[in-house]
Amino acid sequence: MTRYVWAIALWAGLVPAASGQARSNYEELQILSGVLNHVRLNYVDSVTYGDMVRAAVAGLLRSLDPHSHYFSRAEFERRSALERGELGTIGVHIEIVDGRATVASVMSGGPAAERGVQAGDRLVAIDDTSVAGLDASGVTLRLAGRDGSHVRLELERGPRLEPRPVRARVRRTRRDPALVPVAEMVDDSTGYVVLVEFGTGAAQELERAVRRLEGRRMRRLILDLRQNPGGRVVESVDIASLFFPRNTVVFRVDGRKSDLQEEFTTSRDGRFRNLPLVVLVDEGSASASEALAASLQDHDRAVLIGRRSFGKALMQIPLILQNGDVVQLTVGRIFSPSGRLIQRRYQGVTVEQYRAFAGRGGAAEDTVDLYRTTGGRTVRGGGGVVPDLEVLVHDSLPPWFAVAADSGFDLQVADSVAHTLPAAPDGAWAWRDNAQAATLDAFLSVVGGRLGVRSEPSPTERRAMAARLMSRAALVRWGREVWQRLMLAGDPDVQAAREALSRLPALLAAPGN
Repeated sequence: MTRYVWAIALWAGLVPAASGQARSNYEELQILSGVLNHVRLNYVDSVTYGDMVRAAVAGLLRSLDPHSHYFSRAEFERRSALERGELGTIGVHIEIVDGRATVASVMSGGPAAERGVQAGDRLVAIDDTSVAGLDASGVTLRLAGRDGSHVRLELERGPRLEPRPVRARVRRTRRDPALVPVAEMVDDSTGYVVLVEFGTGAAQELERAVRRLEGRRMRRLILDLRQNPGGRVVESVDIASLFFPRNTVVFRVDGRKSDLQEEFTTSRDGRFRNLPLVVLVDEGSASASEALAASLQDHDRAVLIGRRSFGKALMQIPLILQNGDVVQLTVGRIFSPSGRLIQRRYQGVTVEQYRAFAGRGGAAEDTVDLYRTTGGRTVRGGGGVVPDLEVLVHDSLPPWFAVAADSGFDLQVADSVAHTLPAAPDGAWAWRDNAQAATLDAFLSVVGGRLGVRSEPSPTERRAMAARLMSRAALVRWGREVWQRLMLAGDPDVQAAREALSRLPALLAAPGN
């Protein structure tokens, strides 16, 4: 180390303390201060203290857990306004697919649909600013804005290797998104409702939907929490109050500070407390979804069906800093009534890995401890909520399908089919039953011509490919609500739920009873 570099390192506090000497908290802070000053004076580009401090705080929070974040005041206010429905949106649902911000669905009749945006389009830039590196939430926030304002989109369509650029100028419009977009009867006695998020008013909207189904002589219910990312955790208490008697424990929060140690209970006798209930969960069910599902399971109130949930059971609160910026800090852990910690381990993995492991169990020691439900059934803690009945998704696809999908051939065929369908969804069910073979044959013809694939897929592979193509075509043509109804009849989770409802008492009984 040269004399110049040694002097800077010693002054900045970068030289380690002598062996056996522990640094004080003040000395540790001096290291940070020294590094900031060293960067400001010597870094090749000009950097302000403000930029460095914000980056340091953001990095600090990322090192704690995947759910603690640092927001500028403007960003936090925009997020809050979007959650309250005060900002205009363009009517698309964004997901990150293979690292790219992708339009998963387009609201039928919405602003984006009117300007030709299609499901499967990959978003490149918003108002000439790249979206690379943003998560789905960040992209959604960029797309939102003042009601009536316009946003410029740069998109890619078609094969990734030979994409076609698409540009659109879309007018933002305020809409009240439905938290319960689907409430249907799947047979003469079974109702089915989808709760997409635990937003403000979710309990009231859910109650109205179930009451409407009661008016159609519903006698048992399937509540779908799949792909529900959560939202306001306390909203799950209001929803639980619909299905439990008064003073039932929904969950418990445990934090370092005594005022964050609280038990949340129902405030009234639920209108549907005696309604036979099955709840669907999967790897996309997180946070408030898991708190509600675990409570219903622990009290033997409902049978859970599907796949292991995400594994997020931490509570955050916003801490407003002097400059108006906000730290969203994890301050507590959520425990189910039986004492289970649902949160999956996050130490030692990146945020990307943490999200990719959704629905998988935590470390082996996380699931060693056994817990008992109110009626004596055995459940395990750690790594999400494990359903009572697991339905495995057998998506058997031929090895070449990934290459065909990456080239966009599946979207090419499905979107072409979608644009031949009538705008009114009245004939959707007949189309689904009658057009699978023709749609699949068109796809196999494209793949055969472009990739040279000549092998005949097995019956299982044909069904899996046809289901994907038909699902995509329905989503593009009729939107998420009609698509969800269309897929309902062939949904293996729903079929398993209907069968479970017929033997609910036996499934909820402890072994030996």
